[in-house]
Amino acid sequence: MTAKRTGGRILVDNLVAQGCDRIFHVPGESFLAVLDALHDTPEVDLVTCRQEGGAAFMACADGTMTRQPGVCFVTRGPGATNASIGVHVATQDSIPMLLFVGDVDRGMRDREGFQEVDLVAMFTPLAKLALRIDDAARIPEYVARAWNTAVSGRPGPVVIALPEDMLCDVVEAVDRPKIEPVQQHVLREDVIEPLEELIAGAAAPIAIVGGAGWNWLAGKYFGDWAADRGIPVASAFRRQDAIDNDSPVWAGNLGYGPNPKLVDRIRRADLLIVVGARLGEATTDGYTLITPDHPGQHLFHVHPDPTELNRVYRVEEYSAVCATPYQFCKDLNWYGPIPETPRPEGAEAHAEWLEWSTPQPREGVTLDLGLCVLAMRERIPEAIICNGAGNFSGWWHRYWRYGGQPSQLAPTAGAMGYGVPAAVAAALRRHDRPVVAVAGDGDFLMNGQELATAVQHGADMLVIVVDNGAYGTIRMHQEREYPTRLSGTTLRNPDFAALGRAYGGWAATVERTEEFGPALDEALARKGVRLLHLKTEVEAITPATTISAIRSRG
Repeated sequence: MTAKRTGGRILVDNLVAQGCDRIFHVPGESFLAVLDALHDTPEVDLVTCRQEGGAAFMACADGTMTRQPGVCFVTRGPGATNASIGVHVATQDSIPMLLFVGDVDRGMRDREGFQEVDLVAMFTPLAKLALRIDDAARIPEYVARAWNTAVSGRPGPVVIALPEDMLCDVVEAVDRPKIEPVQQHVLREDVIEPLEELIAGAAAPIAIVGGAGWNWLAGKYFGDWAADRGIPVASAFRRQDAIDNDSPVWAGNLGYGPNPKLVDRIRRADLLIVVGARLGEATTDGYTLITPDHPGQHLFHVHPDPTELNRVYRVEEYSAVCATPYQFCKDLNWYGPIPETPRPEGAEAHAEWLEWSTPQPREGVTLDLGLCVLAMRERIPEAIICNGAGNFSGWWHRYWRYGGQPSQLAPTAGAMGYGVPAAVAAALRRHDRPVVAVAGDGDFLMNGQELATAVQHGADMLVIVVDNGAYGTIRMHQEREYPTRLSGTTLRNPDFAALGRAYGGWAATVERTEEFGPALDEALARKGVRLLHLKTEVEAITPATTISAIRSRG
């Protein structure tokens, strides 16, 4: 198309050309020309949010589910700084995302104008790429570049600054079609045959999967391949939907509070097959469970970003593979010979995980979260579980049995306030699946205002607020380092059920274990936004320990 159009119109047309069908935003006067163009673009669903951090988290979650960039628009200054948390999460979680930021007019730049920030300088350390478009005729070029950059190699966020006056320019521009990123095929003789030889010679191989560019098909291919060989498969931190947890070789998740038997398996492993994961701090328990030099362990590392290979972890010759998880797992499953008898270790590790992930009644606990998770598993096993950061998430990480992607939306960056916005995005994207936001009391109030967005846009979702009256994770660390000396971690909370009703949802309060099942049944019988306020005790600080036990050790 070459007819003259405004910059705003050109921008929207080229987002549509790349495949964009939804935009999350908080409106700003700096990109009114874009909003005007969206008025006449019914193929794009415009989701109006209540705070830029929530909008950016929704874009993160949408990118995680679709494997295409989640798209977010915010205004300069306050809007950009609020949205920056989503950019940080998208980087650390390897999520494709585009954040468009309305900027000051070109002629006002560098005068510290109203809400002015040097957006490229601000976002360059946070994002995969930060750009500014000064010429409306080049918008198609920049949009295509941003989209392709976000999804290529290790996915990540691209930030694009949009001067307000540039969006109002009327120019000719040639739209660019979507071009799929180039996929690198794995050569059988260079990669797969050496890996099979390593497995044949290993006494205790184990795989760690999930991360950059992982998708449902990668999980299917890898799960089948590992099951044929009896190789235990663990996930990196908050990548528990990398393969279906019903796989006969699923061994559980690494991160905070993992199964001690899985930790022991990792320590005893002589071959580590790592696909997609960076082996970050949380997954490796501060780089101690697997050390950067990992003596006595051979590391076979597959990652789509060549700069990640040998960046922190030493990788032996011919064991560093730069490929997307999907392409590697597809070729691996296609070319790899199937042994007659699988190893026993996979089934043994899965049995250990089944025992670990089965909650038992906890003595002296009035509202037992483990049994609440079990009740949810029985009723909505196919749910997409969305959570932010906090000790509350540990019950779901341990006891929930995740299906294949997408069934877990949780930030590896540990950002609080992620669960509710992620659930809004999931409910709008996946009408075929139950969607549950799980949030702690501190976590919920960081972005609980997005319940208004959920109601406005007709999201069908359940919210579970776990209220123990504390910033629980910090309280746990505080009790370990400074027993009984509470300072700054206690919370006085609102009536969350009343708050849920005030936003236009249905809500109920649960204070005892036996009340949870009936309340959940009533919630599931309804549509729209539903909220269960779970009043728990801070004493049961994790699924495995108590405040009293931590104090006694301190």
